[in-house]
Amino acid sequence: MLTPSLEDYLEEIYRFSLSLDAVRVTDISNRLKVALPSVTKALYRLRDEGYIKYERYGEIKLTDRGKESGYYLVTRNKLLQEFLALICSKCNYAAEAEAMEHYLSTATIDAIKTLVDFMNANPFCQQAFNDFVDLTD
Repeated sequence: MLTPSLEDYLEEIYRFSLSLDAVRVTDISNRLKVALPSVTKALYRLRDEGYIKYERYGEIKLTDRGKESGYYLVTRNKLLQEFLALICSKCNYAAEAEAMEHYLSTATIDAIKTLVDFMNANPFCQQAFNDFVDLTD
């Protein structure tokens, strides 16, 4: 199981891999605002656990396991942001989702997905909830 910190690294590697041919240590360092040695240390741990292929000063490539996990992490983050919007939270969705994502169980994530899917399939329920929220403000 990955630590929250390693999940952040893998999530960013996955995001970069969607738009770049080659992911580099400096890309990750700049995005996560961490020192290069910290990135390198995390990359070796991700490599040792089978999520990436990486050699010092080389390109970072996701393994099949890394792609699958990266996709899950990015999807989970988007789901939590959608959930926060759905419940009319008055917060920074990206920051709040980042804070939540590492501490919720898979069962809770699945339950949130079910609720989001239900609300999207039943817009009248979402509207009733929005009306209720408007009354309580």
